[in-house]
Amino acid sequence: MLVILGFAMIAVFMVLIMTKKLTPVLALIIVPTVFGLFAGAGLGIGDMVMDSMKSMTSTAALLMFAIIYFGLMIDVGLFDPLVKFILRKLGNDPAKVVLGTAILAAAVSLDGDGSTTFILTTAAMLPVYLRLKMSPVVLTCVAGLANGTMNILPWGGPTARAATALKIDVNDVFVPMIPSLVAGLVVVFAFAWLLGLQERNRLRATAPEIWGVPDTAEEFDGGASTGGTSAGTGRGRKGGTPGGAAPAVDGFPAGSSVAVLERTDTLVEDGGAGLADTALDPNRSTLRPKLFWFNLALTVAVMVVLVANVIPLPFVFMVGAAIALLVNFPKVKDQGAQLIAHAPSIVAVVSMVMAAAVLTGVLKGTGMVEAMSAWLVQIIPSSMGPFMAVITGVLSIPMTFFMSNDAFYFGVLPVLSETAAHYGVSAADMARASITGQPFHLQSPLVPAILLLVSLAKVDLGDHHKKVLWRTAVISLVMLGVGMLTGAIGIG
Repeated sequence: MLVILGFAMIAVFMVLIMTKKLTPVLALIIVPTVFGLFAGAGLGIGDMVMDSMKSMTSTAALLMFAIIYFGLMIDVGLFDPLVKFILRKLGNDPAKVVLGTAILAAAVSLDGDGSTTFILTTAAMLPVYLRLKMSPVVLTCVAGLANGTMNILPWGGPTARAATALKIDVNDVFVPMIPSLVAGLVVVFAFAWLLGLQERNRLRATAPEIWGVPDTAEEFDGGASTGGTSAGTGRGRKGGTPGGAAPAVDGFPAGSSVAVLERTDTLVEDGGAGLADTALDPNRSTLRPKLFWFNLALTVAVMVVLVANVIPLPFVFMVGAAIALLVNFPKVKDQGAQLIAHAPSIVAVVSMVMAAAVLTGVLKGTGMVEAMSAWLVQIIPSSMGPFMAVITGVLSIPMTFFMSNDAFYFGVLPVLSETAAHYGVSAADMARASITGQPFHLQSPLVPAILLLVSLAKVDLGDHHKKVLWRTAVISLVMLGVGMLTGAIGIG
């Protein structure tokens, strides 16, 4: 019964948020409560949730003050030069912008912290997406793909957990999986490029005011089609002398892609007028250009302390946010205004973290997690014993999505590994296979970092899941397949 209730609860939750019947916060609270009562939790369900929530408080504090800090840095203009540099290098071609997002997210993911990756990637790229009228869901999808794939790094957590649980050296787990990591990143970049191409085609049709899709051939060639002499100045120009309609290609005039993708300069060299009413508005009252170097030094200091991990991260961002507010906005009224300005993002992410405690509390408190794990182990037929590593890799995709890494690696993996040993499958093979599900795991609503990502980008979690889940499943299976081909994941 617990097994049925557990899987049904996860299924109902996912359906409700992906079909937008309930917001993620409400689904995280209502669905587990109903199923927990059916599971016989009774009045004890409150204690289950409170016990789970205690472990969430530090995470909620971290996310709250990180949002305040980086939101403040965006407001005062710290990231403006970076975004303009990105625009100059990537241009206004969505394919290049999305691919650049994937590369940036993968590079920042080297520090092993998902929250840091998503904060920096969103801070740098979201204004670019908004300026070009690109979908923020594409940003969250690509950032999630890159960070999830990089999460198998030894210092990222899962690999160390798998090695610790099975009492083997972490290098024995990670090093043979490097080809799988590379293959996963290749797939990530391929997905990013394809998503960028989709955005390029969508924008040609829906945002001609940004892309300047001309109506006639003369507007592309500067009048060459009608014998004009304005070549080099007419590209993308509205109101030129018509020279006859150009032949259509996929519903657009011939050459439109060339015209559109060569208008890079108008995005960053228009005196800032093109950035009005965005997060990079050059006339916003919160800009503090004279404090740029102070804010940069403060941010670098915060990131160094964060990576060094010598002080609890929530406290690092608490102090950083306090200093930033005090220096940039000395007046109490302005400090309060800044806090209020970022309140919607704070409420959105912190409420989801607290609500997630209901789901994790019910799963653990009612014994659903243990029952589901035991059931999965029991249903594996003995004839499949030699393939336990492969089975573990496949199981890691859904199981790490609806349970924490600790629960999977310390609760489920040792049982699977002990069973596999009877069929000659080594613990190292099992550990390597178990980490291939991490790209999928990182999209779970139980992972605070993903809640931070969708909150900062103001994206609905259901919309993010629709775009990202099947792609992360593909990446996980590719990593598993490459692991088998290279011998990192063996068969008994």
